[in-house]
Amino acid sequence: MAYLDIKDLSFIYPDCSDKAIDGVSLSIERGEFVVLMGATGSGKSTLLRLLKPELRLNGDICGEVLFDGEDMSDLTPEKSASQIGFVGQYPEEQIVTDKVWHELAFTLENLGADRDTIARRTAEISAFFDIDSWYRADTSSLSGGQKQLLSLASVMTADPGLLILDEPTAQLDPITAARFIDAVYRLNRETGITVIISEHRSEELLPRADRLLILEGGRVIADGSPRSVARELSSDSPYISYLTSAARIYKAGSNIGEPALSIREGQRYLSSFDNKIRSLPDACEHKPAEIALELKSVFFRYERDGADILSDLDLTVCRGEVFALLGSNGAGKSTAALVASGLRKPYSGKIRLFGKPLKDYKNGSLYKGNISLLPQDVESVFIRDTVGEELKGCEGVISTIPYDLTDLFDRHPYDISGGERQLVALCKALATQPQLIIMDEPSKGLDVNAKAQLADIVLVLKDREVTVLLISHDVEFAAMCADRCAMFSQGRIAACEPTERFLSGNRFYTTAASRITRGVYEGAYTVERALKLISLNGGKT
Repeated sequence: MAYLDIKDLSFIYPDCSDKAIDGVSLSIERGEFVVLMGATGSGKSTLLRLLKPELRLNGDICGEVLFDGEDMSDLTPEKSASQIGFVGQYPEEQIVTDKVWHELAFTLENLGADRDTIARRTAEISAFFDIDSWYRADTSSLSGGQKQLLSLASVMTADPGLLILDEPTAQLDPITAARFIDAVYRLNRETGITVIISEHRSEELLPRADRLLILEGGRVIADGSPRSVARELSSDSPYISYLTSAARIYKAGSNIGEPALSIREGQRYLSSFDNKIRSLPDACEHKPAEIALELKSVFFRYERDGADILSDLDLTVCRGEVFALLGSNGAGKSTAALVASGLRKPYSGKIRLFGKPLKDYKNGSLYKGNISLLPQDVESVFIRDTVGEELKGCEGVISTIPYDLTDLFDRHPYDISGGERQLVALCKALATQPQLIIMDEPSKGLDVNAKAQLADIVLVLKDREVTVLLISHDVEFAAMCADRCAMFSQGRIAACEPTERFLSGNRFYTTAASRITRGVYEGAYTVERALKLISLNGGKT
């Protein structure tokens, strides 16, 4: 008997004619590690929420879901809370107490566990997740990565048999995200917990997964081991981009034998190719241009007696370029965006926009055709009841977005997927026709194809001589469109170089393609660039 048995499950949101989930049937065995992928709005989050009774959405449900042989709708609140753990992409929505230790104990307290059990479980979980050093810290003081790890740890204190994760690393930097996925993988392999995770991070997940599911329009269109799915996808399938960089290089190279999945397998596979031509001829140095945005010796702190968040920050962005500011969670990137956009004032330093001090823009003129900010928390820009109302006056912008938003017009902004919220908020940010737009984590929640479309939007803006400052931890996205990249650390710029040199020089803040091709080719920091070099060299030796 399957541990989780889904039979012909369908779901329709209120006032919608199309099914968000359409006839899904799945059997998942105990201990499986399942990765769920699909386009933005394909139904991934909806499906996962239908597997947790407390999170079921308002709408019409048909079909049957059996958990450990019992109908999901018949589960007691106690069994659901203890046996089905759920971690979403927004840890702030899950953390309910003020102290780390209390957050760990909260679920057990509500389940009526005795004091000795609570003490033993929280101590064990704290040790497993290496939380001891911040066990008594305020939850409000934690970094994004720590909050997400705490959410996972809190769920695990109840010792669930099924762990559901809905894009849990969407807001994490690459290193923190990798550590989080490592923790989930250890839980699966060392405790036997069944894992279903919706994620776009194929590089870390697919080499480890037992099974890959791809959702399209609420239907399962691929189901099998990652290698079998990679083998069966046609070369022109839009889902090729969901595979790892190694698998995509393999598919384009030979498509014979077992597909490569991991970085190591990709390196071994690439070793059989000629590399007489080591670099592409189009590499060029960044040419200085007119300065659009300049921050000079900027210092900022949120509290008078607090630590500096920005410390002697110097930043120069040229007119018409795409500049990516990368760095870890908590490094101060979002604060830099707020200060650069005039929403926070530094206590020291100078900021100039298009040669004019920021303070000289009077009567709201700063935000009328000059600068616009797409915030990380895009929900903060929504003030209407429907997407259509939010986008009134944005018709000209909507036509440039390579994604059909009209189907969302009757939905509440909070009822659409995270990726769809990003696109709606971007339309609003562009409606003022800014000369410079700051995008704070714009690729958050987007699948790889949607990221490519967003990168195309960024490049269209560049062609229109709009300056774009990307605040991001998504290195793969920056590789698609940035002219220059900078590493942000300890409140200042640690390194700033043209994208090719930056990604080629980094070991961790770089792309999977760069890791695979290092030592064989130069500047092959995307799969597309690697494939061009393979083609120029005539394929295999």
